[in-house]
Amino acid sequence: MSDAPESMSSASDGAPLLRGAENNGAEHRIDELRSTIRYHSQRYYESDAPEIPDAEFDALLRELIDLEAEFPELVTADSPTQLVGGAASATFSPVNHRVPMMSLDNVFSAEELQGWGDRLTRRLDELGAMGDRAGLVAELKIDGLAVSIRYEQGRLVQAATRGDGRVGEDVTANVRTIASVPHELPAGAPEVLEVRGEIYMPIATFTELNRTQAEAGERLYVNPRNTAAGSLRQKDSSVTASRGLAFWSYQLGEVIGGPELTSHHDTFALLASLGFPVNPEATVLAGLDDAYAHCQHWQQHRHDLDYEIDGIVIKVDDLALQRELGSTAKAPRWAIAFKFPPEERTTRLIDIGVSIGRTGRATPYAQLEPVFVGGSTVAMATLHNQDQVAFKDVRPGDMVIVRKAGDVIPEVVGPVLSERPKGLAAWVFPTHCPVCGHELNRPNGEADHRCVNLLCPARVAGTIEHFASRGAMDIEGLGEQRVQQFCELGLLADVGDVYSLSESSLLAIDKFQQRSVRKLLDAIDGSRSRPLDRLLVGLNIRHLAGAGSQLLATHFGHLDAIAAASVDELAAVEGVGVIIATSVAEWFADPVNQEVVKKLRDAGVNFEGPAPSELPQNLVGLSVVVTGTLPGYTREQAEAAIKGRGGKSPGSVSKKTDALVVGDEPGASKVTKATELGVAVLDAEGFRVLLETGTVPAPAGGAS
Repeated sequence: MSDAPESMSSASDGAPLLRGAENNGAEHRIDELRSTIRYHSQRYYESDAPEIPDAEFDALLRELIDLEAEFPELVTADSPTQLVGGAASATFSPVNHRVPMMSLDNVFSAEELQGWGDRLTRRLDELGAMGDRAGLVAELKIDGLAVSIRYEQGRLVQAATRGDGRVGEDVTANVRTIASVPHELPAGAPEVLEVRGEIYMPIATFTELNRTQAEAGERLYVNPRNTAAGSLRQKDSSVTASRGLAFWSYQLGEVIGGPELTSHHDTFALLASLGFPVNPEATVLAGLDDAYAHCQHWQQHRHDLDYEIDGIVIKVDDLALQRELGSTAKAPRWAIAFKFPPEERTTRLIDIGVSIGRTGRATPYAQLEPVFVGGSTVAMATLHNQDQVAFKDVRPGDMVIVRKAGDVIPEVVGPVLSERPKGLAAWVFPTHCPVCGHELNRPNGEADHRCVNLLCPARVAGTIEHFASRGAMDIEGLGEQRVQQFCELGLLADVGDVYSLSESSLLAIDKFQQRSVRKLLDAIDGSRSRPLDRLLVGLNIRHLAGAGSQLLATHFGHLDAIAAASVDELAAVEGVGVIIATSVAEWFADPVNQEVVKKLRDAGVNFEGPAPSELPQNLVGLSVVVTGTLPGYTREQAEAAIKGRGGKSPGSVSKKTDALVVGDEPGASKVTKATELGVAVLDAEGFRVLLETGTVPAPAGGAS
């Protein structure tokens, strides 16, 4: 995890951003921020696998908000500041929320909270509303997954995630397994009742789950929030049932035939009377001063709870005023989330180690005296690279400040210089790989050192893990721990050895049962027929990712042709360029890699790519957007099939789009926009017809 860039820090510190800058400079930064935020939103909301702390994400979003406020002419409807959450996954059926599930705006200080209060007062004055009606209520901001649960005639009929606020995922079967969610409501319940709340995993449950994982030798889960989200999104509801999830209710969506409620705290009373769990810490406030004191109290006592919170939600209590105040495109004006700052603690830096990744990247990390920070005990933290260590000037033996930003990623902020022992020597980045002893190299213009020894055990294991990953050869069962084990036993020395694993050699491994062995060997055998571009990704060639792999596979049509091509021939492929071409040529020129290719050939791994010269140019002039994956294609391969026939395949739906192809796990927002614009929505069969005929067929009933 890298440190926040200076512009990110400026946003969080409240420093001026691009004051006096040219409009085009602001536009460039805004586009950059939007792209970054969309990526991390997808990682957080859709994949349950965030790559940066909440605090860093919040800083990016706040910088974008500030820039859009300064340059309002650059605000667009699809900006992350105007949208809620992330797209729904196609793993589950889509659910249209009858009442949108909004997000919340955030504040981080007493001053910002007061600013929200002042805007609230001005808005009420404009509406002619009575200020003394604007009482406030506070709720703990549960760090979980927002859901809406629908009851009709007192029976649970549907449960959905928030998704993008308009369309969520149908998780009814999984929510039914959560003990604290009632299946039936008592007599007198409203005819229709949508209950909004948060699915979460209690800390004790999370701790026990990780204890079980550790005993089984499996990878530990990172945090309760993402574990809860992943547990709820299981295809097998029995897995969800085994995870001990819980639920807090806090709001209503659509209600038909219910009692007339006048305040938000009346909502709590109704929910409790119907058997829903209502957080006992929800409370009525005397005003903004009381609200801030409430936030400060829970910031200090957040770890007294058996569930994680990351702030306090403050709402206007009067429901009529809530309706009058309304909302922006993504958030209600009558509510605000006071986010807790990243927690910091001090501890002793015992030593600085260096880990080696699959590309040879040498990453320094801090070995710490264990310290409880951000809700868990931290004993290691990243230091990123040589320059970061030098910049922070942390030394083994220092007392250091450790921050677990966003309750997820631990990092060393810097030393406590007043407590530095006299004569403490500065840490020196090693000159040789700590794993294989090979000299480390830092290319000109790069921040990272690398071990260039292709046979380094750390690189070998990382490369094999990458080869077997879903984005490459997709060999289920060959994960990090298995790869490490097989390497240590001498069964694997490179990716070519994957196809030499035998039943007898695997059954000789302690606790590796016949069924698991057969399943792994079947997965390995199935990977032999993966498309050429997936093989290229799996070979772990530096700078060559999915898009470049598709371009090379399509242009050259065979792995041998790619291996024989010169740098100039490779670079001549549109979209490849000199950097990728040089890296590819160097990889295939290395004798070690040539031996790997020979093993793959002997194992019958597919080297054949598509034949571009045979593709009809029947999509010229058509713009076809792809979302999700289709049988026989990844999304990238489907886009390549369109471009190979002369068509365009942009990343978003617009009025110029001729068709939207929808596969597994599509972006719900693209489907929604296509429907709104009247764009043809095609399923896998429609896509096949499109490729064959060059005409957009009538959409299948299930695809629109």
